[in-house]
Parts: sequence; C-alpha cells; structure tokens
Amino acid sequence: MKNYATYLFDLDGTITDSSLGITNSVIYALKKFGIEETDRKKLYRFIGPPLTDSFARFYGFDEEQCEMGVVYYREYYSDRGIFENRVYDGFEDLLIGLKKAGKQLIVATSKPEPYARQIIKYFHLEPYFDYVAGMEMNGGRGTKEEVIEYALQVCGIHERSGVLMVGDREHDVIGAKHAGIDCLGVLYGFGTREELEAAGADYIVKLPEEILKMAENK
Repeated sequence: MKNYATYLFDLDGTITDSSLGITNSVIYALKKFGIEETDRKKLYRFIGPPLTDSFARFYGFDEEQCEMGVVYYREYYSDRGIFENRVYDGFEDLLIGLKKAGKQLIVATSKPEPYARQIIKYFHLEPYFDYVAGMEMNGGRGTKEEVIEYALQVCGIHERSGVLMVGDREHDVIGAKHAGIDCLGVLYGFGTREELEAAGADYIVKLPEEILKMAENK
C-alpha cells in the first residue's frame, strides 16, 4: 500500500451503520406514494447513492416524484432517522491510529453536508476530521466525484497521488477514479466484493483495523 497523506472517508456504510435510519426513512417516503415495502434488506440499495437516483432506479419515479420522495424522506430522517445509527466497531480506533501517524482525515459523503456534520458531531468524531464534505441540501454536488473535488479544493490538496478514498459502494470507487485518486473498498458496509472489484477498487478489506495495518505496513 502506498504512503497516503490524506484519507477521504464515505459516511454511510463506512464510518457508521446507518441502515435502520435510512431504511425507515425510505419506508416512510414510499408510504406517501402508496407503496408498502416490507423487505428492509431490499432497501439497503438506497444506502450510499444519491436518493433521487435510487428512487428513479428502483421504483421508476419521474423527476417530480424523486424530488417529493426526498422531501418525504427528510421529514422522517431529520427528526428520527439521523439518530438511528451507530459507529462501526473498531472505526474510532482506526481514526486514532491514522491521526497519530499524522494523516489528514476528511469525510466525503453523498449525504447532505448539514446531516453529515450533525452525525459526526453526535458521535463525537469531530476531533479526528479536518473537514466534512457532502452534498448540498438543494441537490448540488450530487455525485461522489463532485464531493471529492469539493473536498480537495476546500482543503487545498493538489497532489492527488497522496489521497485515498475509503468507501463501501461502487459509486465511491467510480467517483474516486474520475477524480484521479485511489480507492479502498470495505466489506463491512453494504457493498460486495464483486461490486467493488468490478468498479476497480485498488484495495479491499474486511474490517476497519485492516486499513490501519495496511497504512502502518505501507
């Protein structure tokens, strides 16, 4: 593994297991359209990609329906779903180790930035991160590539060979590749090895502690 100076971390499925809050919010939104979804695992597909993409892809919503779906989703999520969440076991130890090694740590998520900041603060992870970058509430920075570019610009990072994106889904890998940085895929989130390999992940690990071991044994 290369000696990376900066680590960008996805949020949902990488830092926290947000499955309960996200799926409850999707179930709530779908009910507004008269859709009763009882298979919670089916809704794991919503974790990671932008919501509008998922509503269109998995339920055939048109643009107007997608926008309303996001409004309904946020009605539940902003009040309850955001806290139906937990930090993955071993992840804070990873952050501690990387900070001790002098690494720059940044959150890069497709979740709206205000929500991402609220979650990082709620779990007392603020001291570890130099910046939290996310999507705009109005849908701007809607792709992972755009979020990555924004994070690099705001943090004044120009040498991309020293940057590693860490995420659990294919859009993390694809966004990283489009931005010209390497990507490490994690299997403890919601993506599969097949998905990450097909997208072109440079590294794949099963647990957070493996990331620290790789960094230490660069």
